[in-house]
Amino acid sequence: MTAIRGAAAAVTGAASGIGRALALELAARGCDLALADRDEAGLQAVAAEIGKTCSQKVTVHRVDVSEPSQIEAFAQAAIAAHPGLNIVVNNAGVALLGQFGEIDQAQMDWLMNINFWGVVHATRAFLPHLARQREAHIVNLSSIFGIIAPPGQTAYAAAKFAVRGFSESLRHELQMTQSPINLSVVHPGGVATGIARNSRSGVGMTDNAHRAQSIERFEAFAKTLPAKAALRIIWGIEKNQPRILIGKDARFMDLLQRLRPGSYWPMLARRLAKLEKAAGK
Repeated sequence: MTAIRGAAAAVTGAASGIGRALALELAARGCDLALADRDEAGLQAVAAEIGKTCSQKVTVHRVDVSEPSQIEAFAQAAIAAHPGLNIVVNNAGVALLGQFGEIDQAQMDWLMNINFWGVVHATRAFLPHLARQREAHIVNLSSIFGIIAPPGQTAYAAAKFAVRGFSESLRHELQMTQSPINLSVVHPGGVATGIARNSRSGVGMTDNAHRAQSIERFEAFAKTLPAKAALRIIWGIEKNQPRILIGKDARFMDLLQRLRPGSYWPMLARRLAKLEKAAGK
C-alpha cells in the first residue's frame, strides 16, 4: 500500500482539470506537492487555494512537458524541494480534433510529444529517485481512448494506447526486479474538464460547426466531475491497483471491447446516437 499522508507527489498538468483536483485532494490528505504546468497563473491559484486550508508544502514549476530538458529540470527541482518525493502523476495532456486526413504530421507530433513522450521523459527523469524510496508510485494517465479507438481520434488514441503499453510493460519490469515502485495506468471516461474546448483542430478541419458539435457532444457525455476522478485515482494508489477505470462509461466500453474486440465501434456508435437523441441533441 502506498500511503498518501506523509508522502510527497509531483503532478503534471496541475493547473486545471483532473490535475488540479488531484492536487487539492492530495494536499487535504497530508501530501506535499510539486505542481507542474505551462499555466503559471493557474498553478499559483491552485497553490493559494491549498494554502487556505492546508499546511502542506507546495512548490510550483512552470513546465512544458513536450520539452525533455524542462522535464529534467522539473524533476531535479522537485526532488531538491521534496527529498522524500515518492509519487509521480503524469497527467498533462492535450486533444486534437479531426479525421486523420484533416491533421498534418506536425500536429500529430505536437500531441505525441505531450501525451506520450511527456509521460516517458518524466518517468525516466524521476525513476532513479523513486527506486531509492521505501515505497513509491507512478500514475500514468491514459484514457478510455487507450482501450477503444473512435473515429476522429487517431492521434489521441495512438498516444493513449502508447501510454498504456509503455506503462504495462514497465510495471512488469518493476515487478520482476522487486522494485519498491508500483505503477498504475488510469483510463478516465468522460470527465468534465476543458480538454475538448481547449483542443486544437486539424489544419484540414475547416467546418467550425462540426468542431462545435464535437465539443458539445463530448461535454454532454462528460458527467464525471474532476473531484470524483481524483478520489478514484487516490483510492487506486492506496490499493496499488494496476489499472484504474474512471466512470460507468469507461467500465462499459472496456467490457464491450473485451466482448467484441474487432467490432465494438458500430454497436457503441448506435448506443451513443440513442443517448444523444434522448438528450435532445
